[in-house]
Amino acid sequence: MSRPDPLTFYEFFAGGGMARLGLGAAWTCAFANDFDPVKAATYRDNFPDAADHFHEGDVWALEARDLPGQADLAWASSPCQDFSLAGGRAGLAGGRSSTFFGFWRLVQALAAEGRAPRNVVIENVSGLLTSHGGADFTALCAALAAAGYRFGALEIDAAAFLPQSRPRVFVVATRAPVPAGLIGDSPFQTRAVREAQARLPADLAARWIWWRGEAPGRRNTELADLLEPDGAVKWHGDDKTQSLLALMAPLHRARIAKVQAEGGRAVGGLFRRMRVEQGIKVQRAEARFDGLAGCLRTPRGGSSRQTLVVAEGGQVRSRLISSREGARLMGLPDSYRLPRAATSALHVVGDGVAVPVVRWLAAHLLEPLLAAQAPAIAAE
Repeated sequence: MSRPDPLTFYEFFAGGGMARLGLGAAWTCAFANDFDPVKAATYRDNFPDAADHFHEGDVWALEARDLPGQADLAWASSPCQDFSLAGGRAGLAGGRSSTFFGFWRLVQALAAEGRAPRNVVIENVSGLLTSHGGADFTALCAALAAAGYRFGALEIDAAAFLPQSRPRVFVVATRAPVPAGLIGDSPFQTRAVREAQARLPADLAARWIWWRGEAPGRRNTELADLLEPDGAVKWHGDDKTQSLLALMAPLHRARIAKVQAEGGRAVGGLFRRMRVEQGIKVQRAEARFDGLAGCLRTPRGGSSRQTLVVAEGGQVRSRLISSREGARLMGLPDSYRLPRAATSALHVVGDGVAVPVVRWLAAHLLEPLLAAQAPAIAAE
């Protein structure tokens, strides 16, 4: 790639810097922010240059003058709770997800100064596509269009890269012409994405880009491959394991019985969830033995921290997932420094973006897009 300068990016709601890690060494972070003290401390601990560009605090307190130059990319992983099925589905009007507009007003201010980011990626939960019947996604697209961007979306499950079920939406927007080679079919143009695009009014649909991108090669790791040695972790007592098994509905009890009967070693992920059965809310434990962990969450409550179930030799044991295992499920290297407290560490990783997914986007879309933009950038 012939470029007058290194690839530069702003990372909003940066958390522990997972988007930065996914973008890779070819990219230089010009600015990053997060308001969460634990995440901010983790970012600083992992990136020695953080003092040069990291700003801890509310995005609403930032001004355009705080952002240097004109970035090739602005990455925003704004708080997702109000779009999530696990949250209240308050949408863009929700107190947390409205922080998106704290970020967007900065983009608008940069545009007024002729410094709008050349490209934007907005990452969020899949509920973004359907929140308020699609009205929130339409509002997002309208904001992008008003700032001169064309846009499209991909729904990518981290399970294509890592043994974790973690579907997320990536809205990729650009202000420059798009090479024909980047437009076409993609397995990540899911039904939900196509339905969201079909709901757009004609003026916004006309600005839509069907981003092309082939699926990665077959994943070669499973949940069991990322676990710590049995002797290095703390296991539940038998009473705790039996209480979890007692919370299972017949389907999930049958899964446990099946792997017990098969012998050998089987590793599964387990979550506790509230289900409505015959009009009554009941707590259930649900297990999966398909080689995938369930979607990591921030451990705000005991039921949101994922449990592992191991059946071996006819016996069943259980334990909580460790913070290092959670980091591996996000594609973080073992050299990545985590907070010492497991709850803090899982808060950082559970709120992050899967590193290999970002790398795929960079390699297949963002870097080719910027290569095509290079002559115009050099002329600026």
